[in-house]
Amino acid sequence: MGSLDGKVALVTGSTSGIGKASAHALAAEGARIVVNSSSSVDAGLALVEALPTESHYIQGDISKEDDCTALVAGAVERFGQLDVLVNNAGWTTRVDHADHEAMTNEILFKTIEVNVYGTWWMSKAAMPHLKETTGCIVNVTSIAGLRPVGSSLAYGMAKAALNSLTEDMAKYHGPVRVNAVAPGLVATPWTSDWDDLHAAIAAGVPCRRSATAEDCAQAVMTCVTNTYMSGTILKVDGGTTLVI
Repeated sequence: MGSLDGKVALVTGSTSGIGKASAHALAAEGARIVVNSSSSVDAGLALVEALPTESHYIQGDISKEDDCTALVAGAVERFGQLDVLVNNAGWTTRVDHADHEAMTNEILFKTIEVNVYGTWWMSKAAMPHLKETTGCIVNVTSIAGLRPVGSSLAYGMAKAALNSLTEDMAKYHGPVRVNAVAPGLVATPWTSDWDDLHAAIAAGVPCRRSATAEDCAQAVMTCVTNTYMSGTILKVDGGTTLVI
């Protein structure tokens, strides 16, 4: 018997990295999983086959409000309920924080649209269903929302907005619980060529390495299973914020 038997979890951006690790962790505790990606259909279908519980893939781009609405509706139509929403999908690209010319409107808008608008639209669509099940939301943010660090100025702006959104929804939408996991640098396919940053973290932070996707998934599970946590921004940074 798993702690999440009978529950249904929707994980956005779940075909790689933190999302994929979170889907596996949730399924290992018995939850049925709705897997999502904006374009990686084959990877999504492969993940459905690999998970140990009944799972379902829905393609959708969370930077589009209609796709968010359809994603939540599809999850509820397939499984009849929604208990957990993990807002993991995000987007970033590296831009020097001091180089304002390089921070184009295209990069700024895409960063905000995916990370902020998408999380808001997903949460808004899911909230009525989560209130029916006394469910929870976990937002994957970043220590870039707590310190002036991260892949770009826009990314930090977006993650700070998500930290604020987390606390606001937790305050005004109980008994639905809303928490956030705020990693430092994570070793994922997206950051696989960021060798200089991984080396700097390994040399400078107390844990002497970047986070893994599994480290972050464990924190997601804490936010899901601890039923007296709400409004918490849970850092998973190996002590990074202690030294920057």
